[in-house]
Amino acid sequence: MIKSISKNALALAVVAAVCVTILSVVNVLTEPKIAEQALASKLAVLKEVLPGVSVDHALLADCRQVIAPEYLGRERAQSIYRWRQQDTLAAYLVETTAPDGYSGNIDLIVAVAPDGTVLGSRVVNHQETPGLGDKIESRRSSWIFSFSNKIVTADNAAAWAVRKDGGQFDQFTGATITPRAVVTAVRKAALYVLQHPELADLPANCEVLP
Repeated sequence: MIKSISKNALALAVVAAVCVTILSVVNVLTEPKIAEQALASKLAVLKEVLPGVSVDHALLADCRQVIAPEYLGRERAQSIYRWRQQDTLAAYLVETTAPDGYSGNIDLIVAVAPDGTVLGSRVVNHQETPGLGDKIESRRSSWIFSFSNKIVTADNAAAWAVRKDGGQFDQFTGATITPRAVVTAVRKAALYVLQHPELADLPANCEVLP
């Protein structure tokens, strides 16, 4: 009986070891492909928020990691990419989060000129209600484009709100919480850029995908 149990235990241990080895090999083989897909996905989003601009791997290297939960919505570091034209800083591409969406966090990338003008914005991840809150996606509606060419200043917070709250941006029928959260997040991202001009000259500190 004991011998039988020992043999079974040994067999299970061998099978487990083989499975772990196979998983390790598969992980090693697929890791470069996953990294490549992640890079392509990030570049695609950055191109969307800066239409007509040549966005490449160099942009990912010119980046700062910032922890500013009061402006960028998360306790962890968020990336701010710096786009330059002929060595002159033309825009920041800010990773930010609206922490107060109807169903939780809404992650965005917002392109902001140094003077606080929003050049573009896109939602990259959310859990909002299909058919209502998901209108923040560019493939669902044109609402997210309403921020383009709008400027954020230190004293125009009242305009950066949905119409229900006296602002300039439309809300969705039956879903005010979601657009309200996104409007606030976009504004705060631009405000962070305005209040930190030193971002232009700080050394890059982001981990760049291979």
